[in-house]
Amino acid sequence: MTPELHDGSLEEFRAYAERHREAVYLWLRALIATDRRHLLRSDLWDVHVTVLKERDQEPDDDIFDRFVIAAEEAVIDAPWIGLSVRPRVGVRYYLRVNLETLHIDPLSVSEYLVYKERMVLAQSEPPWTLEFDIAPFNREFPRMRETRSIGRGVEFLNRRLSSELFQESVQRAQHLLDFLRVHTYRGQQLMLGEQFGSVAELRSVLRRADRILSRLPEDTPWDEFGARLKALGLEPGWGRDAARVLETLRLLGDILEAPDPNSLERFLARVPMIFNLLIVSPHGYFGQANVLGRPDTGGQVVYILDQVRALEREMTSRIAETGLDIEPNIIVVTRLIPEADGTTCNEPHEPISGTRSARILRVPFRNPDGEVVPHWISRFEIWPYLERFAGEVQQAVAAELDGRPDLIVGNYSDGNLVATLLAGRMGVTQCNIAHALEKTKYLFSDLYWRDNDAQYHFATQYTADLIAMNAADFIVTSTYQEIAGTDDSIGQYESYESYTLPGLYRVVRGTDIFDPKFNIVSPGADADVYFPFTDQERRLPGLHEEIHGLVFGEADEHARGSFENPDRPLLFTMARLDHIKNITGLVEWYGQSERLREQANLLVIAGYTDAGRTDDHEEREQIGRMHELFDQYGLDGQVRWLGVRLDKTLSGELYRYVADLRGAFVQPALFEAFGLTVIEAMSSGLPTFATRYGGPLEIIEDGRSGFHIDPNHGAEAAERMAEFFERCAGEDGYWESISNAALTRVARRYTWSLYAERMMTLSRIYGFWKYVTNLERAETRRYLEMFYGLQFRPLAEAVVTSV
Repeated sequence: MTPELHDGSLEEFRAYAERHREAVYLWLRALIATDRRHLLRSDLWDVHVTVLKERDQEPDDDIFDRFVIAAEEAVIDAPWIGLSVRPRVGVRYYLRVNLETLHIDPLSVSEYLVYKERMVLAQSEPPWTLEFDIAPFNREFPRMRETRSIGRGVEFLNRRLSSELFQESVQRAQHLLDFLRVHTYRGQQLMLGEQFGSVAELRSVLRRADRILSRLPEDTPWDEFGARLKALGLEPGWGRDAARVLETLRLLGDILEAPDPNSLERFLARVPMIFNLLIVSPHGYFGQANVLGRPDTGGQVVYILDQVRALEREMTSRIAETGLDIEPNIIVVTRLIPEADGTTCNEPHEPISGTRSARILRVPFRNPDGEVVPHWISRFEIWPYLERFAGEVQQAVAAELDGRPDLIVGNYSDGNLVATLLAGRMGVTQCNIAHALEKTKYLFSDLYWRDNDAQYHFATQYTADLIAMNAADFIVTSTYQEIAGTDDSIGQYESYESYTLPGLYRVVRGTDIFDPKFNIVSPGADADVYFPFTDQERRLPGLHEEIHGLVFGEADEHARGSFENPDRPLLFTMARLDHIKNITGLVEWYGQSERLREQANLLVIAGYTDAGRTDDHEEREQIGRMHELFDQYGLDGQVRWLGVRLDKTLSGELYRYVADLRGAFVQPALFEAFGLTVIEAMSSGLPTFATRYGGPLEIIEDGRSGFHIDPNHGAEAAERMAEFFERCAGEDGYWESISNAALTRVARRYTWSLYAERMMTLSRIYGFWKYVTNLERAETRRYLEMFYGLQFRPLAEAVVTSV
């Protein structure tokens, strides 16, 4: 077991090396003896342990142990060894050590990346390389310092900037006055009229309005006193009744008198400034039915549709509280696909069910000749189409809204890039949601980008990511580790801090996880669909016959396998059939574990069973692998694989049906940014096993509300699942205890109502700071525009789309 990391600093290591030259020398010598140019954290530790054993020693958590476990990777350039060391979250440094002299030199980011480039390019001195460095543009910008503050950017901004903004400076105080006068809706002035010339005049009006409102019954509607306030210069938008208006005015008065971050946030949350919302998600089959499980189509679609419903409810409620009679507008813009394969993806407009007016707007991709591209295109190959797509989206949205949106939310790499283009052209606040950044999912995908460029085009995607994440006004993540990782694993956004694409460009500072633009806002599951299996009044028994047929039916063209012992509990999984989701890995674990096979049957819903039905190369490979595993381990009597797509309602009842049978859910992904299926299963009361890499590590309290598994150690994962089923069989109440803890965990932390409330507050606060400070970062945007033209556009134009 590896020791706990405490420090591992360069100074400690240098002092240790001076006192214990032999120990350091033997480790370095063993590294070079591996005959490998590049070693990762696990390799470095394994070599260290081997050297210790040869000396009849064990790790004892000394300074050297702590240094080795902190070392992320080593690049061998004998006699020099370059090391990247990450002692803890948010701290990283680079050094090189000479094997012969044990001389230790610190390295800059650029110097270390050059080491890696020499290794990949097999050149003693790589050619001049363009460097991307965003740090100079952020020198004067507030930055957090404590790792516990990461992902709480809006709290930091409010604390840091509220005092600065409201100092006894006429110019600074004037910012707030100007901000309150800027709000209008279709020509109607809101909040403050134009007659206010100074903050002193505003203070005077607030006092006079307070006297008027204090004499009115609290439930007096705006219509009965609004004219008197308008005569003072106060326009609609302060509240729907006397009590609400008075409370809002007093909040503003408190801010002007003695500002504090909590009052500022509460006040800004009430400002009527978000009426039109644009959500961008170009790739995949974006629709409401018959799309899940198709290539590039999964949790992101579910996330956005649930997000829209929750946001519309929150927007409607907030607008009503302001006293305004305005219907919120939410548009989800995606790609129109003429060859829609039985979906609605060829329809330009589609109302979103469960909403009052939200809708999907589909805009086509066009080739260089202006012709509409009719077929589905992989998310890895859509880059040549996005710039023209953004231009057409801008025109279509302006026509739909008769103006511009108040907030643009991008999704995934492609949607975030389109959001960047739109926000820059339209002057709108931009929010990014990555869902899953590919960089940490594909090992060495930056370093050896040329090897995979023909299929994945990672260089193009990572360039788009760099541009979008630095252009965004704020970034929403589902978990802390999505930003900053853990002490022994790198965060998704952190992976963009520094890296190299050898022969193309190197990134000296690509992002900063201490930037206050990062905010953790965790989503939930649709409470109308995913609810506890014990809630019998809401259950759908009319679906049980269909579900029984799906689970216990015979093999056919859409299903392989039929359970020989149907009385065994069900181990259930459902995901897209791709490498990262690791469904074939799970099936292999199951096939190799006699203990698990004796305890439970395995139900798999993923992709197709017929490779001829998909155009996705990776999915075809996974389908072939699934059939190989069935044959290799003789699984047709214990594993049932369904190549079907279920609608949400049926999926929700299926989770509960499996819970009725005292089964469990497993999510075996190699990496999962968040894990909506984990939330769905837990919301249903289904005990859940999920990967420890990504969001599930934070969602699940291991051993209490579910279980973590390591997808890199499948045998151990299978043993843990088998142990669970054995314990359930022998211990009354154990299954129920895990089920109840899962329900409690989700109810407290992961709901769409909490998500929507936070998103609407963030959009107002960042919109405010963007208006009154330099958060707009105009210099940064110009730098990014140059990088877009010099790097992204040529890369995108070089992408060849496969049909």
